[in-house]
Amino acid sequence: MAAALAERLRRLAERKIYLGTSSWKYPGWQGQIYDPARYQIRGQFSERKFNQECLAEYAAVFPAVCGDFAFYQFPTEQSWKELFAQAPPEFRFSLKVPEEVTVERFPRLPRYGKRAGTVNAHFMDPALVRDQLLSRLDPYRDRLGVLIFEFGTFHGGPMRAPGKFAEALARLLAGLPLDRYRFAVEVRNREFLESPGRERYFACLRDHGAAHCLNSWTQMPPLIDQVQIPGVFTAPHVVARLLLRPGRAYQQAVESFAPYDRIQDPYPEGRDALRDLIEACVAESRMLLAFVNNRFEGNAPQTIQLATDGWTCPAL
Repeated sequence: MAAALAERLRRLAERKIYLGTSSWKYPGWQGQIYDPARYQIRGQFSERKFNQECLAEYAAVFPAVCGDFAFYQFPTEQSWKELFAQAPPEFRFSLKVPEEVTVERFPRLPRYGKRAGTVNAHFMDPALVRDQLLSRLDPYRDRLGVLIFEFGTFHGGPMRAPGKFAEALARLLAGLPLDRYRFAVEVRNREFLESPGRERYFACLRDHGAAHCLNSWTQMPPLIDQVQIPGVFTAPHVVARLLLRPGRAYQQAVESFAPYDRIQDPYPEGRDALRDLIEACVAESRMLLAFVNNRFEGNAPQTIQLATDGWTCPAL
């Protein structure tokens, strides 16, 4: 599987169609993407060895990855150095911007400690992004795909209105070096795409050269419906994250699909949407960065393989 998929994805990458997965440290992919023998110590699978070394083998197949890990903290300069050293120069890292910038109010969860339930003083703070993220990533700027601002569902308050959200988003993006990085914005309120206010949201993205991140998520419209929204391509680059089948909860998918060694709930309509997106971007000469999660069908590599089966990349 790995060799054939690698060649197919290489040809797509030549057309600036970068397909990858959400993260990469999945032992369930052994025998598909990873050679089990590489991670044995004294005849036993070593999780530590696997986590430390599997990115190199991943990058031999996929041209890109979405680093979800960055969502939870601002990595250090040393962390970035070690990460980028594991992949070849042509490999593209796309990263989530840490939630320190995208969470309006910290959820009441134990991991937030004393901050749980409090208002985030750094919500949409461009200075924090510049100082704690971009300054550390600058040496690797040419190896980046896109930086994604993931905003969770707004259940109340002014940010639930697409217009008010667009005003705040404009202030954030205006404070960033838009000529040096690609940015995308992911939202999880379906009214941002279905109400008249979406035009203000799209206009904000267009004005700043940022992409709307198409996403397949629990409460969002199906990906195929998002692709067909007029004006949804707001930048020269297009970004998509195939996370969950609409209607399925995240924890339900984790419990059903782990350890992610095979497709368990086929979702051909979702794969067709990815295929349509690839064809649209090739036709319009747009860069596509699309990432598939194991929770989409159960096994991200197999989803990508099936979505691209039989597809002939037009000659350059």
